[in-house]
Amino acid sequence: MPRNLDMALLRAFTAVADHRSMTVAAQALHLTQGAVSQQIARLEALAGGPLLARERPGLRLTPAGERLLGNARRLVALNDEVWTDLEGGALAGPVRLGVPHDLLGCWFTPMLKRYAEACPNVELSLRTGASVDLTRDLAAGRLDLALVEAPLGGEVGELLAVDRLVWVGAQGGVAHHRTPLPVSIVADVCVFKPAVLTALEGREGGWRTVFEDGGLEATFATVRADLAVSAWLATTVPSDLDVLPPASGLPDLPTFAITLHGAGHPATPAVDEFVRYIRDHFNQLA
Repeated sequence: MPRNLDMALLRAFTAVADHRSMTVAAQALHLTQGAVSQQIARLEALAGGPLLARERPGLRLTPAGERLLGNARRLVALNDEVWTDLEGGALAGPVRLGVPHDLLGCWFTPMLKRYAEACPNVELSLRTGASVDLTRDLAAGRLDLALVEAPLGGEVGELLAVDRLVWVGAQGGVAHHRTPLPVSIVADVCVFKPAVLTALEGREGGWRTVFEDGGLEATFATVRADLAVSAWLATTVPSDLDVLPPASGLPDLPTFAITLHGAGHPATPAVDEFVRYIRDHFNQLA
């Protein structure tokens, strides 16, 4: 006899997996924590074993949970698509997204295109800026969602990815050998600036800034011309530039988190669907 899965159980499971917290998942689903715990317990009974394990600072997926998560996401998404089709309606309304300059590269653009094609009635608008500015706009109600970069361990919001900060230079360049070291920083409010300055403290030979507050394209041009080095997340480095190895003599840089932040009020279906696209995109990258 075929058995049917309860979609509410799968929805609760994916929410807990996304947030690594029963409490936060319950808030996202507009349920009590007890109700979500019961749904997870029922799903684990069906699965024949634990899907989540408790550890500090939150929950982690067991091997069985890891195997289930991808299929659970697809089933929940398909369920929602079927209901949208049956109701004869399509997602509509505004979705206002904030993205740091460096994340809006070629790897993020295809996801935006897929969403726009799947939801043509949604009014998608995009704002780029420094993480601190995007956080301020979100709090002021000017954005529905924002991707934010922060040093790993000090981040808030939903963790999407972890990436290392690296030194970048021109292909075959020599800027990293110069004294004092020329460094290009995108903007004074760049979230990477404190980490870069801390790493350079006390460096033998010193350092100097080049074209600070010139914007991302100006920094690209400065580095490509071998006038300076810069620091970016490893996955955002353009293919025509080099990630400088430890042998270059530059100091180590810390790891950063990429997090997703909502506006703090109930999201519209269009925003919820966009969140699903973002999570799927980062899961595929991982």
